[in-house]
Order: sequence, then structure tokens, then C-alpha cells
Amino acid sequence: MMVITSNLLFRKVGTLCLRLYSAASPKITTHYTVCPRETDQRWKDISMERYEDVADVVIVGGGPAGLSAAIKLKKLATKNNKELRVCVVEKASEVGNHILSGAVVDPIALNELFPDWKDLGAPLTTPVKDDKFGYLTKSSRIPIPILPGMPMDNHGNYIVRLGHLVKWLGEQAESLGVEVYAGYPAAEVLYHDDGSVKGVATGDVGIAKDGSPKDSFERGMELHAKVTIFAEGCHGHLTKQLFKKFNLRENCAPQSYGIGLKEIWEVKPEHHSPGKVEHTVGWPLDKNTYGGSFIYHLNESTPLVAVGFVVGLDYSNPYLSPFREFQRFKHHPHVQPLFEDGKRIAYGARALNEGGFQSIPKLSFPGGALIGCTAGFLNVPKIKGTHYAMKSGMLVAESTFDTIFNTSITSETVGLEPKDYEEKVKSSWIWSDLKEVRNVRPSFHTKLGLFGGMAYSGFTLAVKGKEPWTLSHGVPDNEKLKTKTEVSVIEYPKPDGKISFDILSSVALTGTNHEGDQPAHLTLLDDSVPVNTNLNLYDGPEGRFCPAGVYEYVPAEDGTGDRLQINAQNCIHCKTCDIKDPTQNINWVVPEPGGGPAYNGM
Repeated sequence: MMVITSNLLFRKVGTLCLRLYSAASPKITTHYTVCPRETDQRWKDISMERYEDVADVVIVGGGPAGLSAAIKLKKLATKNNKELRVCVVEKASEVGNHILSGAVVDPIALNELFPDWKDLGAPLTTPVKDDKFGYLTKSSRIPIPILPGMPMDNHGNYIVRLGHLVKWLGEQAESLGVEVYAGYPAAEVLYHDDGSVKGVATGDVGIAKDGSPKDSFERGMELHAKVTIFAEGCHGHLTKQLFKKFNLRENCAPQSYGIGLKEIWEVKPEHHSPGKVEHTVGWPLDKNTYGGSFIYHLNESTPLVAVGFVVGLDYSNPYLSPFREFQRFKHHPHVQPLFEDGKRIAYGARALNEGGFQSIPKLSFPGGALIGCTAGFLNVPKIKGTHYAMKSGMLVAESTFDTIFNTSITSETVGLEPKDYEEKVKSSWIWSDLKEVRNVRPSFHTKLGLFGGMAYSGFTLAVKGKEPWTLSHGVPDNEKLKTKTEVSVIEYPKPDGKISFDILSSVALTGTNHEGDQPAHLTLLDDSVPVNTNLNLYDGPEGRFCPAGVYEYVPAEDGTGDRLQINAQNCIHCKTCDIKDPTQNINWVVPEPGGGPAYNGM
């Protein structure tokens, strides 16, 4: 069977790819999604047949949402004496290895999915005992009270290492009969002739860096299903295609994003206070840049503290570096003493949704549905999304199960659509929670910035979001970046190697790894845009918004100026480049199986 890639969006640049083979600078993009194999003579005699397998439900992504959906489906099947084959494909080599979050978790969804989770050994061992919030100036901290019922009130919640919780969920799923395939990234959406989703294809292996087939080339496999559930996390690369094909964002605002950076430290015992949670806003960010910090004290055998910093990706200054803002934050006089004489043992970063209620797309389509962070379920003022992800997975499972087994439900397409899933979400606390806080995040967009946002947030939270209007996030984050001539350069202090660090030594702690001889999975629709536009107009923001040193401008071989170099092996799969690139020329796709970070409980 000859299978042609479904990503037709990039065919129009195929001729450009051929032309660039003879360019003076090294060719940047060689990935088949931009440079089609059909026009490449090196692929002429290569077999493109793929093995096919069929399940009832295929779930793309083994995070909290995807695994909760799988678990709920198998529980429903057991309860109703039905045979149901459920497969989860996860791009990380081990379940949990690509998960990164703060995280303080509300156990409401876990209580529903596993009422006996404590007896089952779920890794929630640090109940929140102390909750603090403050505003930082350059040299001081002003406390802000947290009243019961406020979004940041964490009474009853748990500090967790989310990767460990996800690993545990994976173990529970497998014990129920879910087939979990870690190290199998979904690379392509498959469609029936009627346009409904048929399933996914996993990534090919054995492709050289120049885009040619190696002797070891093997096609991925096709997984077909009655229903395919997408749980890719924030800004999934297949979900982006589904948005366009099914026009799922027709009636919602563009998604708005942030980038969260995180480290885990082993601190001195006298500085450690298990169960303590602290958040701050203010310094080092200016009043017009949304963001803040978190510090969570874990209850483990060693005195561990998770520290992180979030920056809204709607910032305007191309010289801003979220990574360096994070490093600078740790030197605040209120913060630095916690880490003195400590040891940093882990680092990572991940994009997160901040659009909230306004940015929720249509949730189902012929052949499938969107859940979790893929759908944008994150409560910004609460700084939480895990319980929404899990609940959405459980709701889609209920709808999917009914769609498959209820004989009174008819389908106009081969791929089944769990149509009542969206109504289930709208009738749940996911919808009411997000609606109540919908105006908090966009209220920071006025000229008053942080101060106006905090004042308005107090109002909207007091009236529980019942004001009869909904504020807008405005244009997408990438369009908010100003040119280099409109802003001032931001000067950052050099890292001291004790409290603050450089990017490369940080990336070394992520365990990230990619096969070197493969096409870069950070693809460019046009190789000329980085220099002609991003460098000339924005002074190369890629090297600053990327938290892993993937992008750098180096002297061109012909001596005519600079060219962009992509160090794809550094990528930690945060998706920030795909979001913040001002020209939207970068398209993140999955690398070969097994690539990416190897986080341990991040």
C-alpha cells in the first residue's frame, strides 16, 4: 500500500526545497513534511507500505488526560461486560518522561477515577500545609493575603511530581488491560474517504539528516480506530492540523500561551518546609509582561524544592528571554537564601495554555475528540489544569463508550464522533470553573498592566465572573512581538554557576536526546525567513524564547552574513518556538521514536 502524507499544507514549498539543495548555506529543513518524498528521486524505489492494526479506541498521548480516558473506558467495558480494545501511543520512551508541571494538584478528579487511590499507592504524599502569595519589588516582598475560596487557596490540594503521578496512572491503565505503547510518537492523522478520522500513523525511522532513506529505513505503523482521542498536551502538532481541517476554532478566540520553566533543587534541611507553597508576581518582569513564580516544598526522603517561573508568551519585547528572567528571579533577596549551598538536580520547560474559556475550540469531530491541555483546559488564576485534564478524559470516555455500543446512536461517517462529549464538558465543573475566571488573564492587557489586572481580578473574583461581558485576548501571541527598533535591549546579568546557570548546563539536566543523523524536527516552511525577517526585523528572537539553546545565528559559510543553525538535539519539546515565532514559519513535528527529554518526576 502506497501511503501519501496527509500534510498537504506544506506541498506548496516543495519546489523551494529542491532549489535550496544548491544554496551556498547548508540546507536547514529536510523533513518530508516540507520536502515531499514524492518529488525526491532518492525515495523512488523505497517501499512505503505500513503495517496496519485496528483497535476500538486509539488515544494519542499518555498524560493525565489520555490515561484517564483509557482507564475510564476499560472500567466502563468491565462494568458492562463489553470487549473494548484501547491503545495509547506516547512519544516519550517511558510514560511520564515528557511530563512537566509545577505541580499542585486538586484531587477531585482522581477521587472520582480511583476512590481508593491512597490504598493503591498513588504518589500524592505532600498535602499543602502553608500557602503564601506575594508581590516582589527589586529588593523586597509585599505579602498578599490568600482568603478561603480564592483561586490560589490550595487547602486540600497536594504538591506532586506530575511525571511520577502519570507513571502511576500508566501502571493502573495497563493493569486494566489498556495497551500502552511508549516510544511511539503519532506522526500523521489518517482519514477515511468520507473525511472522518481513521486513526494515526506512528513515525518512520531510518531517515538521514539530509532527508534520504538509510538502509535501516522502516515505516511506522498505522493504528485504526472507531474513535481517536487526541491528548497531545499544549499545542499538539496533530491537533493543529485538526483545527484547520475541521475548522474547530471557528467560534473561539485564538489560544494564548505561557512558557513555564522549572528546576528541582536539593536544599539545606533547615531551609526545607514540606507542604509549603509560595507564588509571586512582579519583579523581575515589568508591569506589562504577564508572569510569576512558584516554589513548592516536597515531602520526600531528601529536602527537595521545585522552583519555577512562568512568562506569558504575549510579551512584546523580542529581547526578553524567559530562561534568563527565571535565572535572575532566583537572585531576589527573598528567594536566593533558600538555594544557597543547595544543589540543582533537574531542569525543564513546557508551554502552557492561558487562553481559558474564550479559547476552547469545538471539542469533537467525525472520528474523534480533543481532551486535556490539547483542548485548552487550564485555569490560569488557579495555576492548575491536571484535574481538568483527567475529568475531560473521563467525560470523553463516557461519550465514546456510548457512541460505540449504543445501537440507537447512528453515525453519518465511518469514523464515529462522540457528539455529546462537548455537552458533558459544558455541564461539568470544568466549564463553570473556567467561565468564572474567564476575564482574569485578559484583564492584564490594559496600559495599567499588572496593577490593572490585579485590581480587575479582585472584582471579577468577588462577583464570581458574573459580569455580563467577556474580555478579549486580542491577536495571537506571535503577532504581539514588536520589532527591534521599537524596544530597548534587555541586559541580563551573567549566571554565577551557583544560583543561576547558562542554558547548555541546564539542558544537560533534562536528559534530552535525539538521534543525530535525522532531519531536524523543528521544520521551517521557508529556510530564508529566519535571516530575512526574524533576524533583520526582530534581531533573532528564536535564540531567546527557546529555553534549550536550539536556535542560534552563526556566520554563513560564504561570508555574506549570518545564517540560522538549528541544534535539534537540544530540543526539550516545549513547543514555544512553534507558538512565538513571529512569522509562524517554524512547525514543530515529532522526531524519530524515543527522542526528547527524560524527565524524572518533573
